[in-house]
Amino acid sequence: MTKAGLIEAVMKAAGIETKAQSERSVEAVFDTVVKTLSRGEEVAISGFGTFRVVKRAARQGRNPKTGETIQIAASTKPKFRAGKLLKEAVK
Repeated sequence: MTKAGLIEAVMKAAGIETKAQSERSVEAVFDTVVKTLSRGEEVAISGFGTFRVVKRAARQGRNPKTGETIQIAASTKPKFRAGKLLKEAVK
């Protein structure tokens, strides 16, 4: 499903009258998740899952082309952990 498909599905499921209203709703949810994660906080949606920020330490890697050892810098990445209901729904 694409973002446009999600907007259409939300419009039908929530009984929203126009695509523009549905798009604003979907965008508001995504923006809120992004802003919350950027502050280092987690977003827990009961039954669906949890979005959180994970810090990865610096480490050594290997260039697969040359075999040369390289240093990979520390980074911060978003991570999603599926909730129980979501896991059961996709079995």
